Amino acid sequence: MKRIALFLITNLAVVFVLSVVIRILGIDQYIAAQNGSYYGLLVFAAVFGFGGALISLAMSKWSAKRMMGVRVIEQPRDNVERWVVDTVRKQAGEAGIGMPEVGIFDSPEPNAFATGANKNKALVAVSTGLLQRMRKEEVEAVLGHEVGHVANGDMVTLTLIQGVVNTFVIFLARIIGNFIDKAVFKNENGGGIGYFVIVMVCELLLGILASVIVMWFSRKREFRADAAGALLTTPQAMIGALEALKRAQQPEGLPQQMAAFGINSGTPTGLKRLFMSHPPLDDRIDALKRQHGGI
Repeated sequence: MKRIALFLITNLAVVFVLSVVIRILGIDQYIAAQNGSYYGLLVFAAVFGFGGALISLAMSKWSAKRMMGVRVIEQPRDNVERWVVDTVRKQAGEAGIGMPEVGIFDSPEPNAFATGANKNKALVAVSTGLLQRMRKEEVEAVLGHEVGHVANGDMVTLTLIQGVVNTFVIFLARIIGNFIDKAVFKNENGGGIGYFVIVMVCELLLGILASVIVMWFSRKREFRADAAGALLTTPQAMIGALEALKRAQQPEGLPQQMAAFGINSGTPTGLKRLFMSHPPLDDRIDALKRQHGGI
């Protein structure tokens, strides 16, 4: 989930900054004054919606490194780091992608994530907890899972989906803002301060609700990444890695609300399931077993 969470946070921040710039340049006031010109508003929303998603994609590696405190392995310090880099290099070659940057971040939870705007210039990062708490073949499977995300082009596809989502968030927020500004604040010219505040609030709320679509996409792609991890290592190793993550979620581990993101994800119930970036681990394990003859 770290890959998705970091991207969504960056995207919300970029859209917020773009909205402020739009306000300063007077574009919002002009659009608000165009009564019923929904076509022009939709074009505007698409340009800035996809622009925001593309900027977020371009920033994905940079923001991930800083938010997570990732230390990129340029010169391995020990045999473990050397093995991790060599493993990613081998898997990247088998997957047909360029060698990603490889990094480590401090976290007691077993976790990993991959991100980047280009499948040939990606970042694969693992937690210290993953290296300490998993067996070698399980770590290798997790690395294969992350390389699978890169090879499958998940970040680019996610960006296109986020662009569509951003478009409708920007579009609907301005329609709602214009309506309330005129109906409540009696600003017939449109684009008043009430309009601006309402648009910002609506963009935030609609953006959070729209993340349900992004999370649904993420859950679907996790199964493909698991399949890639099984292919680049063995099905038994990938299943073993998922079972190790499941054990890490048991009561003797950290509390559920502190469960790490990345490849590891808890199992919320009710409406919270809509905001899950990963399917339940049991579902992922069962899917792999079905794919490989009930291992």
